[in-house]
Amino acid sequence: MYKKFLIPEDSSLEAALKRMSKLGQKCLIIANEGKFIGTLSDGDARKALLLGRSIDSPVKGIFNENAFSVFEDEYEKEDLKKVFLKCRYDLIPVLNKKNIVTGIVEWKDLFQPQSPSPKRDMPVVIMAGGEGTRLKPFTNILPKPLIPLNDKTVIEKILDSFTDNGFYNFFLTVNFKGKILKAFFEELEPDYSISFVEEKIPLGTAGSLHMLKEELKSTFLLTNCDVILDLDHGDLIDFHIKNNCEITLVASAKKLIIPYGACEIDEQGFLNKIMEKPSLDYLINAGLYIVEPSALKEIPHGELFHITDLMEKVKSKGKRVGVFPIESGSWVDIGQWEEYRSALRKLS
Repeated sequence: MYKKFLIPEDSSLEAALKRMSKLGQKCLIIANEGKFIGTLSDGDARKALLLGRSIDSPVKGIFNENAFSVFEDEYEKEDLKKVFLKCRYDLIPVLNKKNIVTGIVEWKDLFQPQSPSPKRDMPVVIMAGGEGTRLKPFTNILPKPLIPLNDKTVIEKILDSFTDNGFYNFFLTVNFKGKILKAFFEELEPDYSISFVEEKIPLGTAGSLHMLKEELKSTFLLTNCDVILDLDHGDLIDFHIKNNCEITLVASAKKLIIPYGACEIDEQGFLNKIMEKPSLDYLINAGLYIVEPSALKEIPHGELFHITDLMEKVKSKGKRVGVFPIESGSWVDIGQWEEYRSALRKLS
């Protein structure tokens, strides 16, 4: 079973992130032909992306070459428990005398299974007031949050992604077909708290937060209602706090391939070369944010105001806006038809 954690050092950062996502793990072992040379954590990958490394970059030069490991039959479980507790490792490689990986020790091997996600007091605001014009004609009848995604609605899938991680206190901003949305929840009778914030006029992706200044007195999550993300919220919160950010946005690492031969021109205007199907790497705003309540004072009353406007205001005051990268497969966007059809396949 341990072999699924092994990848060679010439593996791409994208391949490593996909492997982590598939395994539901935060760490991989770097090994060439089975020989141990280091470990790669999701934090290592995140740091590399923030430093501008391409998603196609090999993990060589990114992974931890001084990673902790133990030899077969030369470790005591009690000693490893102390190491896990002190260093918070996700796994420890086990090696033979030739430095070949022969196994791993994980947290779950030494400690009792972790209890379900503890309840988190952090509020979650879901911006659900838009018209969903890109999903017409469905949104001629239903508000976008109530469009079906297989066996559930979009809004239920979004709420599940939070309640599964311990969140239970939600605010839902509504405008377009808001009465239908409120009626849906009256019949749903959820076991979490949900309060509605009614926009009299469209206020953009952040304008309605002004109406929540009295309720949002602590750090909160803000999300669009057309994205579903699979991530460790604890890691996101830790990142936000550690970097002393006023706002942190989640960004998906995306590789965009241009399906044509692109011409590179020299200084005289003549052809230098043709690059077949070149690719571009971007960190795409995934529509999920952590926001400090102090940022709310920057939002005007009753005016159209977007989250991008808020981030610019925050930055102009000398405060930090952090970026938390995630693997592209962890982000499901259902904001327009092609993405919606893709989400149906992905979430089936």
